[in-house]
Amino acid sequence: MRSHNPQIMLKNMLNRDMLQLRMLLFLTVFATFFSCNGHEPVKEIPQSLSTIPLMTPPGDTVTELSNNIMIVYQDKRNNYWFGSWKDGVYRYDGKTIVHYTTKHGLSDNRVDEIKEDKLGNIYFNTSKGINKFDGKKFSTLIVTNTNEWKLEKDDVWFKGTNGSGHVHRYDGSVLHRLTFPTISVNGKTIKNHSHPAQDPYTVYCNYTDSKGNIWFGTAAVGVCRYNGKTLDWITEDDVTELHGGPANGVRSIIEDKEGYFWFNSNYRYKVYDYLNTEKINGDDRKFYTRVKSIGNLDGKEDSDLSEYLSITKDMNKNLWIATYKSGVWFYDGKKTSQYIVKDGTEEITLFYIYTDKIGTIWLGTHENGVYTFNGTSFEKFGLK
Repeated sequence: MRSHNPQIMLKNMLNRDMLQLRMLLFLTVFATFFSCNGHEPVKEIPQSLSTIPLMTPPGDTVTELSNNIMIVYQDKRNNYWFGSWKDGVYRYDGKTIVHYTTKHGLSDNRVDEIKEDKLGNIYFNTSKGINKFDGKKFSTLIVTNTNEWKLEKDDVWFKGTNGSGHVHRYDGSVLHRLTFPTISVNGKTIKNHSHPAQDPYTVYCNYTDSKGNIWFGTAAVGVCRYNGKTLDWITEDDVTELHGGPANGVRSIIEDKEGYFWFNSNYRYKVYDYLNTEKINGDDRKFYTRVKSIGNLDGKEDSDLSEYLSITKDMNKNLWIATYKSGVWFYDGKKTSQYIVKDGTEEITLFYIYTDKIGTIWLGTHENGVYTFNGTSFEKFGLK
């Protein structure tokens, strides 16, 4: 496994982008000169977002991140964004950390999702609305109850907030609030708001797969795939939780290098080249094959390490799995190995795992800030 220093590598990327920008400015002046002297101008070279500086509104410059980080995201300009449980959002450009909260325009200081559109606008899904950052200011998107299900390649999808059984689709002008039609599991119709703790259709995560279809992991009724025409459900017992207590739910979705889908459960699923014709409850329209996965991460039959919070792939498409209290597990397709994450001598609780463009693995934690993988262990991230 390669060792990465994220600060140094990011600075190198930014220096390269500045060199590209200087070359672009030179070519622009060159083209203008020849155009004025009767020659055909040089055609404009398309700019990548990474060469366009991001103008940011005034924020608070800080030296460290909050201790409760729920989400890590690297944008097209190679800036890092860190969304927290209760302290707003942070932006790191390789040199400086800037902190944004409600006083700078966020609707709320809890940030559950960070997304980006093709133009480089950044979106923050807070507990009180979805905020759009256009490089100058934060604005709040107005929700429209259209229930207009479509699948367009440039749409940005968001999960619902505060335990609602909705998802949101933003088409660049309208934020559509969509409701899942009720489904039956084991012959029982599951209604909205029928779960004692929250709506069973609450979406914990969404994922765009290799075919361009969108998946939703729910609190209690399993996994749903939307292909632009139909909503197809997987309601096997390993992904549904319709008991009376709180549901762990499907909190992470990913495809591995063999094409299997993982839904933080004991099984993995083959979807696009499945061969299984087995009927389930008399229904032969099943669109997937379910096979036993690696089971408990530690290989023990009597442990409870079969469910996890977050999963990512590294540059070699190996899986990295973050558990709440049992560290990070690496899976290369054959075996697992564990990395205990500590603050000093104390093991810490984890929340989110993410791979950036240069292959660095990042961890968001409940109470201990952000960690990065240095090739042998996870170390706390901070300004040097």
